[in-house]
Amino acid sequence: MSGSQNTLVSIITPVYNYERYIAEAIESVLAQTYTNWEMIIVDDRSTDDSPEIVKKYAKKDHRIKLIELPENLGAAMARNKALEHAKGRYIAFLDSDDIWDGRKLAKQIAFMQKNNSPVTFTSYELINENGTRLNHVIHSVKKLSLNDYLKNTIIGFSTAIIDTEQTGSISFMDIKTRSDTQLWITLFKKGFFACGLDEVLVKYRKDHKSLSSNKIKAALQVWRLYYKIENIGLFRSLYSFLFYGINAIKKRM
Repeated sequence: MSGSQNTLVSIITPVYNYERYIAEAIESVLAQTYTNWEMIIVDDRSTDDSPEIVKKYAKKDHRIKLIELPENLGAAMARNKALEHAKGRYIAFLDSDDIWDGRKLAKQIAFMQKNNSPVTFTSYELINENGTRLNHVIHSVKKLSLNDYLKNTIIGFSTAIIDTEQTGSISFMDIKTRSDTQLWITLFKKGFFACGLDEVLVKYRKDHKSLSSNKIKAALQVWRLYYKIENIGLFRSLYSFLFYGINAIKKRM
């Protein structure tokens, strides 16, 4: 791996019918003070103008690459397709409706290198569908292992970066929901840890992701992941799920 590739960040962004937000997400990447990156955007068969918007940016900046899927596969498989094309040592994630602070990559890569961290995540603040700040910050914690994470799924996905030189290649399980949670559990099971940088470097858009009607459904999906998919045992699943529920309520307060 060459020197430039050894510090290259591959940014993974799936998009599906987010023409309203995708330009703002891309602009937040273009605004990064850290410039050694590639942005791989996978269009999951959008029926709106999302791919056309991405193409305009890709024509202007060679670091932006668009992959168009022939059929809708879901976010997990779209991310896997992006990972197949990723050339960077560092893998960062940015959902198509979230926004990065311009200093995010510079600060987080420096933090990773200083602490020799295989996985890092940052604090983030919530915004509404129109981009208005909701005065609600989710602060990161200093360090997470498997037991910590099962009780507090605090990693904001658009804040996370993985050093694949330490973890090896990664991929997502083909499940409709909670594929990000499953990825972190997989890495933690292998003995890796995550370090939190307590700086607000991401704006996380709170829209359909967190509707009240979906909260019970989301909780049941976490239970299924713990007990059915990850097979961590009934007692451990119950114990972890209890704390998960408490911490989920705290995050919304």
